[in-house]
Amino acid sequence: MARIVVYGRTTCEDTKRSRGLLDAHKVAYTWVDVERDEAGRRVAMSKNNGKLNTPTIVFEDGTALVEPTDEQLTRKLGIQG
Repeated sequence: MARIVVYGRTTCEDTKRSRGLLDAHKVAYTWVDVERDEAGRRVAMSKNNGKLNTPTIVFEDGTALVEPTDEQLTRKLGIQG
């Protein structure tokens, strides 16, 4: 199982961008579509004080990035731009 979970919506441009970055760098992750997965929706909302902000990316260490920029995401992953 992937150590990163991406909670998002298929129609969200920020989600598409973050997933594209992960895919381009061959970073494994689990995708959860919050529009189809009620449990996933609740997890994402719990990381955002009850709001559904996407993408919400949760890492193995329990930390999360919400609507990260590419720079924030690559820094967190230790990827060279």
